[in-house]
Amino acid sequence: QVQLVESGGGLVQPGGSLRLSCAHSGVTLDYYAIGWFRQAPGKEREGVSCITNNDGVIYYADSVKGRFTISRDDAKNTVYLEMNSLKPEDTAVYYCAAAYTPAQDILKLRRYDYWGQGTQVTVSS
Repeated sequence: QVQLVESGGGLVQPGGSLRLSCAHSGVTLDYYAIGWFRQAPGKEREGVSCITNNDGVIYYADSVKGRFTISRDDAKNTVYLEMNSLKPEDTAVYYCAAAYTPAQDILKLRRYDYWGQGTQVTVSS
């Protein structure tokens, strides 16, 4: 049974930082990628970043490039999202997800098979 559990969300002031964690279990070694997504109130869920399994290729949405960093610790079955220089528009519920099928457009929601429950990130003064 695949499980993904996000943690690390919270309230932070603009310009601050947070590190999100995605602990996954039951994800077999043939998974293709683990991704981070977010959904702000009244908006569609969007891809933020992902990292592929075999070769560690990383993708970022343009809106977070230079501010967010994705990484993983395979020994802990955990993927991290380090978020710096946070802005109010980064406020959203952040989800991690696992994809099993290789795809060029790997930051698209439809490529992902399993999802966590999400963690709230609020950027406000």
